[in-house]
Order: sequence, then C-alpha cells, then structure tokens
Amino acid sequence: MEKNGDPKLYALLEELSISYEYYEHPPAPTIEEAVKYWKDVDATHCKNLFFRNHKGNRHYLVILDHRQELNIRDLEQRLKQGKLTFASPKRMMKYLGITPGSVSPLALINDTEKHVHVFLDESLKESRTISFHPCINTASLVVTYKDFLRFLHHQGNSYEYVMMYDE
Repeated sequence: MEKNGDPKLYALLEELSISYEYYEHPPAPTIEEAVKYWKDVDATHCKNLFFRNHKGNRHYLVILDHRQELNIRDLEQRLKQGKLTFASPKRMMKYLGITPGSVSPLALINDTEKHVHVFLDESLKESRTISFHPCINTASLVVTYKDFLRFLHHQGNSYEYVMMYDE
C-alpha cells in the first residue's frame, strides 16, 4: 500500500526499527479538523507549532498535547527566547520541507543543518504512544514515546523539556 508522506521518512523509520501505526484520513490542517479523524486512535495527539524569534535567525518547534490552549505571551516567558512569531510558509519549507497544516517533528528529517530547536511539553513524558503527521496532513502515524525519542536523538536537533502549563 502506498503511504501518504515523505518516502525518506518511512525509510528512516524502517532503518531505525521504529514500528508505527498508519492512519490515512482527509486533509487535517488544523487540530479542530484532525480530532474528527483521531477519535478511534489511541495515542497522545500533538499540536506542533513552528516559531521564529524576533530577529528571524532562530527557529523553534513547540510540541504539546493537542488539548492544551496556548498563550504566545506566556509561552515566550516560559521559553525565554524573546518575542516569538509564527514562522512564514517560506521558512517552514526552508527548514522543515513542509507546508502549513503539516507541521510535525518528523519533518526534522529535512533539517540537515540541525537549525531548528525543539521544545517538548514536560507532560508528554507521560505518554505511552504519540501521533504526528508524516510530513503531510492526510495521514497520522502513531509511535511509542520511547521510539519518538530515539528518532529525535537520531536527528540530532537540540531539544529540551519545558513545563508549558502550571499544574
């Protein structure tokens, strides 16, 4: 079966012996749209946001549980990176090789210079499985959280955990 998404990604997952569940669905460019297709998928579904700093010389991928509301001013305080704005579609293509609505940490396969820094919500550590788009928003992949961390380590991008919300 032909899978939606980047063939390089599937080849890498195979190379790393990372098994996944594949779910094809209509385009889901927003969380509101995606939840319609996730109802029978048992995983922590993520909201993935791509930001740039004020100077435009640093880029950040922020990953959190899709049910969390996000206040950008609060996020700026927590990340301590200065003023943040959403990165443009042009920057998204340059650094992650994807288009808006398909943001995913799996797109780090396209960041050959390891430019993008990743911020993970501390609460994701509690997840057994986690889901992301495979670089396109017409499918979702579910992997174990442990395998997701192996993928991150393999990619070599810097990352850190941040408490995104007060308990």
